[in-house]
Amino acid sequence: MSRSTLNMTDVIENYIWQVGVRETAVMQQCREETAAMPNANMQIAPEQGQFLALLAQLMGAKRIVEVGTFTGYSALWMASVLPDDGELIACDISDEYTSKAKQYWQQAGITNKIDLKIKPATESLAELLAAGGAGQVDMLFIDADKIGYQDYYEQGLQLLRQGGLMAFDNTLWSGSVAEPSDDPDTVALQKFNRHVHSDQRVDMGLLPIGDGLTLVRKK
Repeated sequence: MSRSTLNMTDVIENYIWQVGVRETAVMQQCREETAAMPNANMQIAPEQGQFLALLAQLMGAKRIVEVGTFTGYSALWMASVLPDDGELIACDISDEYTSKAKQYWQQAGITNKIDLKIKPATESLAELLAAGGAGQVDMLFIDADKIGYQDYYEQGLQLLRQGGLMAFDNTLWSGSVAEPSDDPDTVALQKFNRHVHSDQRVDMGLLPIGDGLTLVRKK
């Protein structure tokens, strides 16, 4: 088969995975086993996981909050670069999916760094704030229900320290956000993107990584 007949997106993706991502055996197992599950499209790509881990390292993050854990792949990346006394608070509503996550975390030897909370994330974030968590979080990664993004954003800003970072996945939504739509998730993302763009409390950027990754730095 000639190069011109290949899907160039797949070619580039495979090349990135070969020479641009240092995935552990447990990460690869988690990713591949999740790919065969229903809702596998909810999992982030390897280059996204590595990028999040690199951001955490550059920031010297010690406390990370994740909203939307699924089978634990993104948590594997971020928790693996936390120091021994670091903590990743993982928020999800599914015992089924996170039971898989706990298996991978145990294999990777990082369960001591992860505090899993099974309840609506707005409740978990509110509890963190009530417990004196305002300004105590270095980084948040949000990859959950799109209609909830605005609430997670506002709670996240309260939790973040000055200079802290939030990352929101799926903000390009396969390009749907660029067109008129009646789909509730698409409309929610469109409103969210416009809000972040105009919010002077933060520095921001929307990157074409995966399905779109918005980075927000608290001023």
